Amino acid sequence: MHFLHDLPVADLISHYGYGAIFLIVTLESAGVPMPGETVLISAAVYAGSTGQLQIGLVVLAAALAAIIGDNFGYWVGRRWGMPLLLKHGGKIALDQRRLKLGQYLFRRHGGKIVFFGRFTAMLRAYAALLAGVNQFDARRFFLYNAAGGIAWASLMGFGAYLCGRSIEHVVGPIGLALLAIVVLGGIALWLFVRRHEARLTREAELAIPGPLA
Repeated sequence: MHFLHDLPVADLISHYGYGAIFLIVTLESAGVPMPGETVLISAAVYAGSTGQLQIGLVVLAAALAAIIGDNFGYWVGRRWGMPLLLKHGGKIALDQRRLKLGQYLFRRHGGKIVFFGRFTAMLRAYAALLAGVNQFDARRFFLYNAAGGIAWASLMGFGAYLCGRSIEHVVGPIGLALLAIVVLGGIALWLFVRRHEARLTREAELAIPGPLA
């Protein structure tokens, strides 16, 4: 069966084209659960199989949507995320000490999270919000976010376009591999933090002295 026929987004792409790509990827990037990557891949395959969309414009629409949506999510997290956690974080074991530790770790590795988070379903919708909550530098966020959005849209879009119908056999294994990497990386980071939490907490206090605001 043709890959597009298995997807409910096929009608959206055929009827609304670039607008559907832009809207869905923007919403997903802003933190709303949406099938952004599915839409990008489907649109790229549709462009290759029908010629009714131009692959360059598909990639451009997805890249711009990713960048704009992530920036919206970042500023939402920066404006409202930390105040909410400072007020209610203790109820979920996120006291000032742990919030400061999380902010410190994000400052050290935030660029990697923003860039590579674009390629994983678990982080694509939330990396920008986390960056904002943890007060990641706005200029660095914009650079890493733009680089990640362009790389993601280009690799997935042009890759799906070139692979054509065979993409359905490729995306699954790649997605599972990326998921395994993210899960194992998360476990490794958790073990590292647990083992070195006291030292990292001291470093965080030196780097971010005083109460969080």
